[in-house]
Amino acid sequence: MHTTIPARHAASREEERKALDKVSFGFWVYLMSDCLLFGTLFATYAVLRGNAFGGPTEQQIFNLPYVLVETLLLLTSSFTSGIAMVALARRSVRGVIGWLSATWVLGASFLGMEIAEFTNLIRAGAGPQRSGFLSAYFTLVGTHGTHIAIGLIWMLVLIVYVAIRGLTDSSARKLTALALFWHFLDIVWIFIFTIVYLMGII
Repeated sequence: MHTTIPARHAASREEERKALDKVSFGFWVYLMSDCLLFGTLFATYAVLRGNAFGGPTEQQIFNLPYVLVETLLLLTSSFTSGIAMVALARRSVRGVIGWLSATWVLGASFLGMEIAEFTNLIRAGAGPQRSGFLSAYFTLVGTHGTHIAIGLIWMLVLIVYVAIRGLTDSSARKLTALALFWHFLDIVWIFIFTIVYLMGII
């Protein structure tokens, strides 16, 4: 009797560990597939960036100071996300919620600026249908913005989850996955800023 219970408990723990390994593996596969997606979009943009077809060019539509503010917001959000993970390691519910909330505000500000930029371009007649260059630009930057929006929804759900249930093993795994996803988007944006905006203006 005394030997059966620990054996069952050990088997249950082993099954849980295997399930978590599968989830972790699946998440990394997803990130790798996202790398392929963005790699394809970057390649497409590189081919089409010179095809303005008489429409506005990169130098005419890009506002580098504006994009620098966007970049600063996203880089700062990545930093606050890292502090949230430090708070998680310290098992501080208040710290995790506070720093995740700051990350959410910064990310939402970035997304709001990106939407405003797209709206102004479309109103000026520089929408994605205007040329191959603009189509590739809207697709690449818009795909990144869509990922940011998904991350913000995910973040908001986790903030509520932690506020209600506290820092459990399950919430810790979800928070770690979110942090990896957010840092990944930050890295992608650095490439976008360099290849699309900086090289486009220079």
